[in-house]
Amino acid sequence: MDVLRKEGIYTIEDIYALPDGERAELIDGKIYSMSPPSTKHQRLVMDLAYQIKDYIMRKNGDCEVFSAPFAVFLNENNKNYVGPDISVICDKDKITDKGCDGSPDWIIEIVSPSSKIMDYFKKLFKYRTAGVREYWIVDPMKQRVTVYFFDKETVEEYSFGDNIPVGIYDGFFIEFS
Repeated sequence: MDVLRKEGIYTIEDIYALPDGERAELIDGKIYSMSPPSTKHQRLVMDLAYQIKDYIMRKNGDCEVFSAPFAVFLNENNKNYVGPDISVICDKDKITDKGCDGSPDWIIEIVSPSSKIMDYFKKLFKYRTAGVREYWIVDPMKQRVTVYFFDKETVEEYSFGDNIPVGIYDGFFIEFS
């Protein structure tokens, strides 16, 4: 992800003014361009979203699952706009026609070579301070999943061979194999 073209503080209106097809995120008034996802990236997003959606439906749960592109407006200002790979939102009042107003309960980001710094640092801090309950960083290159349970203030590391427990749901495990 590259920092934008000119200096200054940007707003959500600047994101909406980008040319069609150009994807970017806005964090604390700075715009970060996004590269198109790889096929492997998209397969992971689809498989994870399917497992989550299937679990919620089988349990008659109230949460909803959204995959990118899906707008998340983290703070009550116009300087933060992210598009997580997967967002799980349990408070339906946060869901609007434009996306999610406020923090999803669970966010999953799939790391790509161009998104490492964003996923591991900028977004980690932003998601934690915005009130996201659980954040997963899925790294296909390392075949590793880092799970941040912000409610419990813990971090766990898993390999793609593990069944990974979901913190917001007791008894739900994600299988990467």
